[in-house]
Amino acid sequence: MAPHTDIDTPEAARAAAAALLGDEVQAVDRRAGGGNNRLYRVEAADGRHYALKSYMHRGDDERDRLGAEFGGLVFLRAQGIRGRVPNAVARDPVRHCALFDWIDGEPVGRPAPQDLFEALIFVLDLYRLAQRPEAAILPLASEACLSAAELTRQIDRRMDRLLVIDDQRLRRFLIDDFAPAYERCCDEAAVAYEARDFDFQQSIAHRHATLSPSDFGFHNALRRADGRLVFIDFEYFGWDDPVKLVADFMLHPGMTLDGEFRGRFRRGAVAVFGGDPDFEWRLRLLYPLYAMRWCMILLNEFLPERWARRDYAGGHGQREHAQTAQLAKAVAMLRRVNDSYEEVIDHA
Repeated sequence: MAPHTDIDTPEAARAAAAALLGDEVQAVDRRAGGGNNRLYRVEAADGRHYALKSYMHRGDDERDRLGAEFGGLVFLRAQGIRGRVPNAVARDPVRHCALFDWIDGEPVGRPAPQDLFEALIFVLDLYRLAQRPEAAILPLASEACLSAAELTRQIDRRMDRLLVIDDQRLRRFLIDDFAPAYERCCDEAAVAYEARDFDFQQSIAHRHATLSPSDFGFHNALRRADGRLVFIDFEYFGWDDPVKLVADFMLHPGMTLDGEFRGRFRRGAVAVFGGDPDFEWRLRLLYPLYAMRWCMILLNEFLPERWARRDYAGGHGQREHAQTAQLAKAVAMLRRVNDSYEEVIDHA
């Protein structure tokens, strides 16, 4: 099904922004957005600048990115989190768009130790806010993994979709390389759960869950002129297992974190989530499976609907070249699985 939106031109963006502001708009400029949206920089009549975000809306995708991001940012601001996330201004569910304060900043690039400290403080704040009664109405994060079984189900679903793609390179990787390693990791995890008398299907206790941006990392942060970070992109915000948040931060291919940085983040996370006596054990055990989940995510470029999103967001490029590059990244990620246990133990 084709994507639906009313904001497909600068003129449409200007009209949407004016309606949300209730005032005239001086200028609208298209900017590079994420993989699922269009982004415009809006200059209002009073000279203030805003970010107008137009969300791709597909009938076969039930995820409410607009609702998750806007609602999450409104919640965070109401709970006193200011300056470290964008301010949500107004939204239009009919046009599938929302207006936020514009953040003047630069990509983080190579993170510094202070950046890691800011990330951990934000993680701690999210965990503390999860304990408040007001957080109960928030939704699950997109593709939340509250149990080990849900993690493997998501990997299975992604692999099933990729196996029907008519590409011999992809099929050889999935059948010859990925499947045997995945089966071994699943067996090891199941045995470990049984030895600890844990239920593989059981979700973690709600008191140990956290609020998560889901796509959290320095790739979704901007550095202000004063050096402080602002974390952006809350389209998948909601409740999740902190193990997923930490594993995804350490594994995300959009960041270049060395082993020392990953080790520091892991140690900090263990301190933050120390109230859960099983947190570190689950992180160590499930980390290889999260690496395998990332293998599947990296191969999204082989899916036709991903290219529809890329086109919507303004991304261009040769499809075969992109697929070759992503397959190479998936191969490299699979190699990390063999070192995964050491990675979450080293630098202790």
